[in-house]
Amino acid sequence: MGQNLTRKIIAAHLVAGEMKTGTEIAIRIDQTLTQDATGTMAYLQFEAMGVPRVKTELSVSYVDHNTLQTGFENADDHRFLQTVAAKYGIYFSRPGNGICHQVHLERFGVPGKTLLGSDSHTPTGGGIGMLAIGAGGLDVAVAMGGGPFYLTMPKVVKVELLGQLKPYVSAKDVILEVLRRLTVKGGVGKILEYTGPGVKTLTVPERATITNMGAELGATTSIFPSDEVTRAFLAAQQREEQWVELLPDEDAEYDETLVIDLSALEPLVACPHSPDAVKPVREMAGLKVDQVIIGSCTNSSFTDLVQVANILRGKKVHPDVSLAIAPGSRQVFEMLARNGVLADLIAAGARILETTCGPCIGMGQAPATNAVSVRTFNRNFYGRSGTASAKVYLTGPETAAATAIAGVLTDASGLGLTTRVEMPQQFLVDDSMIIPPAAEPDKVEVVRGPNIKPLPVNTELPETLQASVLIKVEDNITTDHIMPAGAKILPLRSNIPAISAYVFSQIDPTFAERAKAAGSGVVVGGHNYGQGSSREHAALAPMYLGVKAVIAKSFARIHHANLVNFGILPLTFVNEADYDRINRDDKLEIRNLRSQLAGETLTVHNLTTGETFMVRHNLSPRQISIVTDGGLLNHTRKQNA
Repeated sequence: MGQNLTRKIIAAHLVAGEMKTGTEIAIRIDQTLTQDATGTMAYLQFEAMGVPRVKTELSVSYVDHNTLQTGFENADDHRFLQTVAAKYGIYFSRPGNGICHQVHLERFGVPGKTLLGSDSHTPTGGGIGMLAIGAGGLDVAVAMGGGPFYLTMPKVVKVELLGQLKPYVSAKDVILEVLRRLTVKGGVGKILEYTGPGVKTLTVPERATITNMGAELGATTSIFPSDEVTRAFLAAQQREEQWVELLPDEDAEYDETLVIDLSALEPLVACPHSPDAVKPVREMAGLKVDQVIIGSCTNSSFTDLVQVANILRGKKVHPDVSLAIAPGSRQVFEMLARNGVLADLIAAGARILETTCGPCIGMGQAPATNAVSVRTFNRNFYGRSGTASAKVYLTGPETAAATAIAGVLTDASGLGLTTRVEMPQQFLVDDSMIIPPAAEPDKVEVVRGPNIKPLPVNTELPETLQASVLIKVEDNITTDHIMPAGAKILPLRSNIPAISAYVFSQIDPTFAERAKAAGSGVVVGGHNYGQGSSREHAALAPMYLGVKAVIAKSFARIHHANLVNFGILPLTFVNEADYDRINRDDKLEIRNLRSQLAGETLTVHNLTTGETFMVRHNLSPRQISIVTDGGLLNHTRKQNA
């Protein structure tokens, strides 16, 4: 039998392990990207490795998250990022140049290459035929230093697309349908590979929307083939020479198959507070809406916003609705301005935002108290908008635009749209806001503001672990729950002592204080613990507070890796019923910990109740060594010594 596209790319980059599902492999990384909310820490970690220059084919540092400068912290970190990029061989995309995933797709993505990014939506690159994977900043730092990226060999799911989308149905509705069927846990341990005759009807930006939001499935990544549609996109970006055809073999094997008829899809909406709480818009039509925001790395392409302008042209935003629009890149923004589309958006009453992530990570545009906000974003987790009482719904651009006019959630099928927006034959190309690394790096001084603090380092794993349960949480706890984002907290990303005060603050404001007082502790969680953002602060800050282990029913992939990287032991219940028998403040003990890790299961003693229960670690021998040494930095130093 032939190979699927995923296995072809992995095979071409494999440096360790066998491509056997469920086993650990290591792959060579061609490109890396960081964004400023995770990049500052990633580059501090890279510096700690002592490598004089990045060893990847290409590494890019983007500023797109923390551009709201209400204090010195963000501006100082931008200066650090620019100087560290110049010194170590990294391209620097300046504030205002756009969202990392949109810009990387436009200017740097190459079919068949591997891309590792310190952002969970790095799989956007799969829209152009890359094997693009989100990871924690420390994993990206290691890749920049020439090290491989370790992962569990995933299953490959064939998503066969048939038919063609109706003019009022968008690529967002495709991925919402996948989420409706598979749920936010359905992609864990899998890569989704899109095939079938429907693929050729989707543009690269539409494909990128689908692969981008595949992150909400918990998938390792998602990928489309590189075909003539890809070639046309790269040609329009003046990069046709980087195109290569990449297709699965006709008789390619897959582990699972999902069939979606594009022509049968209708406008969909994800309801609060999960991307998989999907319903047809027609079932929710008439819901009064207070705010509409169009943008984010999922839906801020040129064609997305032209379609929005087509709907808004000659109309006005409903008087009860605040409409904000954020173009995904400077390229998109300038093209909208030059062809007159921007004027249509402004005339309709839209508030034009910076080309950044902005409201998607709670950085501005927080809704009013108890407001309903309709957004073209990828996440609607509780509190992520910046307003705990707000209800956030996720839709495609057509539905969002129609809703902004009507003032209520509106099915775009009634708009009379008959054609879809055509891709431009040529994009406006201007890379002047992407600064190449310095020709003389030895002359570059890395500038560090006072908010940048030294990296905290963990201690080695003890032979006996005794710690109290600091908090017990439910299923689908996100990294936003663990380490919230937003304009108040994100500027502290390079100051772990300061940011650690907000760990679990949305759930239990006393957590940080209690954890510090305890000195060491355990977190108990449900299924899919740590879903969402790749931010390693959700592991690093708890480590700083003394968290030694997390016992959960199951983990999200990136967060599990981040826990290992910072020396926190991730454990799962052998019998999930044991979750119900643990309470906050129970004192747990694991004896002979290091020797128990040699097996698959460990015995945990609940000293408070007198009971014992079994947990599983699911760690490779390499990961056991990392946790035992107190994290990847300690482990690397020990190996080098």
